[in-house]
Amino acid sequence: MVISLAHNGVLFLDELPEFKRTVLEVMRQPLEDRLITISRAKFSVEYPSSFMLVASMNPCPCGYYNHPSKDCVCAPGVVQKYLNKISGPLLDRIDIHLEVVPVPFKKLAEMEASENSEAVRKRVMEARKIQEKRFAEYKGVYSNAQMSSKHIRKYVQLDEAGNELIKNAMDKLGLSARAYDRILKVARTIADLESEEQVQAHHLSEAIHYRSLDRDNWGG
Repeated sequence: MVISLAHNGVLFLDELPEFKRTVLEVMRQPLEDRLITISRAKFSVEYPSSFMLVASMNPCPCGYYNHPSKDCVCAPGVVQKYLNKISGPLLDRIDIHLEVVPVPFKKLAEMEASENSEAVRKRVMEARKIQEKRFAEYKGVYSNAQMSSKHIRKYVQLDEAGNELIKNAMDKLGLSARAYDRILKVARTIADLESEEQVQAHHLSEAIHYRSLDRDNWGG
């Protein structure tokens, strides 16, 4: 099995746990450093690999773990074994884990107007402009995803409510330092999408909500 880590591209992996774990682990360095390092006896070569990883997976082999109306028929321990195919260090490097729940017919039949794609695109482009301006003095940094720890300390300054919220999340979810940084980057982006200069508690709360696989009810 070959995974191509293209520069400035989108890599979509369907059924993530079905890939060999050794193959998935190869992505850890490119996701973290945006570089691929190939080392040989007499030399080492680096290639740029700044890509966006998008992946999908079932919650368990039968597909019904955490389903609101159908029972999971997987044997005891099978769900955890299935999820363990994806290592904690790899999950730490994925900014957003979002559970997509089944949509009931009543919701599908509703005629509520939703935000159109053009409006969403405009908001995203405005947020990108904010980030380009923010990092104009830093070579090779164009977005919040590329922030170092130094940048995070400078551009994500939390108030007392925000600090208390992230502290409680760290304690309850047992988050790593890497996951902590990822949450702050996502919160900074949510604030940018709202054209807010400061990251507020509700931006943090939303970013924490996007860490589904860090919660106790997943495969516990």
